[in-house]
Order: sequence, then structure tokens, then C-alpha cells
Amino acid sequence: MLDLFSAGLPVWALFAAMGVALVAGVIKGALGFAMPMILISGLSSFMSVELALAGLMLPTLVTNLSQAFRQGWQAAWGTVRTYWRMLSVMVVLLAISAQFLVALPDRVLLVLLGGPIVAFALIQLAGVPLRLPVQRRRRAEWVSGAVAGVYGGISGIWGPPVMIYLISVDTGKYDMVRVLGVVFLVGAVALIGGHVVSGVANAQTLGFSALLVVPGMLGLWLGYLVQDRLDAAQFRRWTLIMLVVTGLNLLRQALV
Repeated sequence: MLDLFSAGLPVWALFAAMGVALVAGVIKGALGFAMPMILISGLSSFMSVELALAGLMLPTLVTNLSQAFRQGWQAAWGTVRTYWRMLSVMVVLLAISAQFLVALPDRVLLVLLGGPIVAFALIQLAGVPLRLPVQRRRRAEWVSGAVAGVYGGISGIWGPPVMIYLISVDTGKYDMVRVLGVVFLVGAVALIGGHVVSGVANAQTLGFSALLVVPGMLGLWLGYLVQDRLDAAQFRRWTLIMLVVTGLNLLRQALV
């Protein structure tokens, strides 16, 4: 039975992976994002980037279902109608860019992810304002979706470009979490579809991914309890701190 979920990993690595999924779920439940970033940075410390990417697929899908519909289907559908531009271009480019994952060296991939994440978060923590005028929001939504799609296809991480947009238009805490849930859910479906074609997602790697769903959901539930107790300022600050930590870990792996 264990062979269905092990993907050839030793037992210690499977337990370590479940621990990473638990932590990722807690952070996602508290802040609404970071599960793919924590999973790929944590898992790729002791397995290939390709297997780490496959491993994050199902827990990301299931936790995003919970997050997107936590406030009801009407709110989720309203988010789809509001952000359809971002969602549509993200899905198309995510599916296309997924085919190029296997052609990228691991170190290049990690630097491309970690550098922009750290730069954005540090700028925000330093107090530099980032606000989009109303007349530029539609264009920025297209651009954010495009960048998210390209990054998501090659890495499984499409959150930072979306978050930059949401922060720049002063999105509130619960609205941001719901929007991220919907965007991530749509992206997760596209990611799995794209990597079924690329070969990264197959019966063996998706079995490993299924193993991580339970600890991921347990962590998500614990994180929801934290989220409900964070005020807006705390939510924003911890969001940016988590971005810095995750990005630095990706850069560390690229340099080792």
C-alpha cells in the first residue's frame, strides 16, 4: 500500500513531507496563500523539484476549494465575475508554460522564483507605497494574470503576482483571502492539467501528492483559527514576512 504513495521515497522523507504539508496548511489557513511556495521550497530540500511540484498539486487543489468557498458559493462566483480577466489569461499561460518545466535547470528555476518574491516583500515592509490608479487597474489585472500564469506553469507558484495586484488596490483581509482562494483554485486545476500533458503528474507522483492532502487540510483548519484573530495590519505584515522567508529559502537552495 505504501508503494502507492511513496514515489520511491524512503519512509523518513514521506514523514518529513507530511510535516511540511502540515506547516504549509497552517500558513495558508492563516494568511490565505503560501502553500505552494512552502511545499516546493521545503520538499525540494530533499527531493527533485519535479517531484516537489507534483506533490503540491492535490493538497493545493483541495485546500483552495475550502478557501474559495468558505464564505459561500455566491461570494466565490462574484469573485470569478470580477476577476475574469486575470483568471482567463492565467489559465491559458499556465497550461502553456507548464510544458517548459523539464527544460529548466533547478537552480535557474529557484532563482527566478526567489528573487522577485524577496524584492517585492522587502519593498513593502520598508513602507514604500504601491497603489494603482483606478484607470490602470484593468491593464494591471491582465498583466498580473499573465505573469502569474508563466510562473505557475514552470514552478507551481502563481501567488506573488496576484498578491502584488491585490495589495496595490487595497483589498481587505477577507476579500483578499477569498480572491486568492478562487484564483489559486482555478490555477491548480490548470496546473494539474498542464502537467498531465508534460508528464510531471502521473499515477506515481499524484499518489504521493494525495498523501499530503490530509496533513495539509489539518493545517488549514488550524490556520483558519489564527486568521480570524489577526487584524488587518497584522495580516499584511505577516503576509510580507512569510514572502521574505520563503523567497530567501528558494535562493538558498539555488546557491547550495
